[in-house]
Amino acid sequence: MKTVYDFTVKDRKGNPVSLSDYQGKVLLIVNTATGCGFTPHYDPLEKMYRELKDQGLEILDFPCNQFANQAPGTEDEIHQFCTLKFGTEFPQFAKINVNGDEADPLFAFLAAEKPFAGFGKGLKNVALEKFSNMNNKAFGEKAYIKWNFTKFLVDREGKVVARFEPTVDMNEVRAAVAAELEK
Repeated sequence: MKTVYDFTVKDRKGNPVSLSDYQGKVLLIVNTATGCGFTPHYDPLEKMYRELKDQGLEILDFPCNQFANQAPGTEDEIHQFCTLKFGTEFPQFAKINVNGDEADPLFAFLAAEKPFAGFGKGLKNVALEKFSNMNNKAFGEKAYIKWNFTKFLVDREGKVVARFEPTVDMNEVRAAVAAELEK
């Protein structure tokens, strides 16, 4: 059975990193953007990381510019923005595509393990769904991720156990991460 440990990604300098390096850790894998309405998620993500990393949490940050060009900078510019504005310390990887023919295989795998189930109820969520559908029309069946700050929770064995759309309250994400760390 395939797990996230079977994938190799690139760090922000372009060097290969095997996700097997994270065996035994609980992972929260996130596609991010610096110019998105959800960019403030960096604050609770960093707070969670600082509070829970000693219990075995790793947050893996993958910038992506496929959603309304909201991550246009270079890897260094994105990293500088995140560290200066939000004080991020969790690992940030090279900018990737999460949809289409050029989608990173890791994100295609994550989405296959936990497919999109909707943004939830409410006017903002309905509006985001319409906007994401327009944005992702070009990717067709390969629109694996619907928007920035989609989060995947991975257990200590490398299995994907949950998917959180950006509209999910960060307190709910943190509760799920804490529960997974206690297992």
